[in-house]
Amino acid sequence: MKKDVLLIAHFCSDFDGKGNNRFSYIADLLSQNECDIELVTTDFSHSKKARKNVIGNLFSYRVTMLHEPGYLKNVSLKRLYSHYIMGRNLKKYLEARKKPDVIYCAVPSLDVAKVAAGYAKKNNIRFIIDVQDLWPEAFKLVFNIPLLGDLFFLPMNIVADMIYRSADYVIAVSDTYLKRVMISNRELDNGSVIYLGTELKKVDKISKKMTRLTKHDDEIWMAYIGTLGSGYDLTLVFDALDSIEKNLIKNLKFIVMGDGPYYRKFFDHAKEKRLNVVFTGKLQYEEMISVLKNCDIAVNPIKAGSAASIINKVCDYSAVGLPVLNTQECFEYRTLVDTYGIGYNCKNGNVDDFKEKLTNLITHKELRIEMGKNSRRLAEDKFDREISYNVIIEKVLEIKNKKTKG
Repeated sequence: MKKDVLLIAHFCSDFDGKGNNRFSYIADLLSQNECDIELVTTDFSHSKKARKNVIGNLFSYRVTMLHEPGYLKNVSLKRLYSHYIMGRNLKKYLEARKKPDVIYCAVPSLDVAKVAAGYAKKNNIRFIIDVQDLWPEAFKLVFNIPLLGDLFFLPMNIVADMIYRSADYVIAVSDTYLKRVMISNRELDNGSVIYLGTELKKVDKISKKMTRLTKHDDEIWMAYIGTLGSGYDLTLVFDALDSIEKNLIKNLKFIVMGDGPYYRKFFDHAKEKRLNVVFTGKLQYEEMISVLKNCDIAVNPIKAGSAASIINKVCDYSAVGLPVLNTQECFEYRTLVDTYGIGYNCKNGNVDDFKEKLTNLITHKELRIEMGKNSRRLAEDKFDREISYNVIIEKVLEIKNKKTKG
């Protein structure tokens, strides 16, 4: 008899068949392994700031979308209220639904995970969490409230600890996040680090069938993919390009793929310096991979103090075999950069250091090729979902076959 596994993921796919979402992928895998799967999420698209519009039944699992009001800005009181309503609606839904055998829940948001944790404890249901980010740690960077910061975020920290302590098992997207959970949950003997990763077969299939973009043989393309927001230091990249000798970058094009609240600020900065920067806006995954595959260098310019770890963009950079210039301070990722030799770790916020290492990649094609091969090897070792996500499936199947708690 199939076991009922309930996946809860507040920030999930737009269900248009064109994304690369972790939880849609997990739901599909579990549905192929004698599990009756329901994925519960929101009807609001965090990325598009609009209602999701699912056309037809594209999936091997059920999708239930609960209502939340939505918000225009990621950092806002309206977003916090929207999360609260989402949590309240989840509670109503769970009380009306039959009890599942296992709950697999993404963290954050805390409002949603708190409700799921409470429901699992009340009904003696096995509870697995998948930690995608650390809250309130990520918020502390944005708000930066001197002296009173810890006190201000204390309620959120208490909720996070409660969620972590409720888990029967923990999956995390980085070792940094896993260690944080284990501090709160002393009863856990271990957990699993499963990077966000990507589907290498899918990436390779896109790469093979893509139409080659118009690129001259003497051109070098540099890429950035992701959010255009306050935590991303594209200004440093622009300033480094502006300070490089013009004859070195006359055939260099910087392609920025993504959107966000700082789009206009970054666009104006690049225009003011008369740099060869192309802003594509947010692309569908297949199109983004096609462009990325034609590039020569990738940048991961994360500002100091970020709580982010092994994020989506670095997995995609490695999947297509690009050398990386990295400013992110995350020890775990910097160690991968050095160990695998996939590029250079740069001093955070230091234009001269970034410029020096970028110049070295521009002027040494053989080095770019070698580091690119290393980058792909990293993807094959650490980021390939076909291999790494098997651990998630094994853990869910193992836990679901145990008797219910109590």
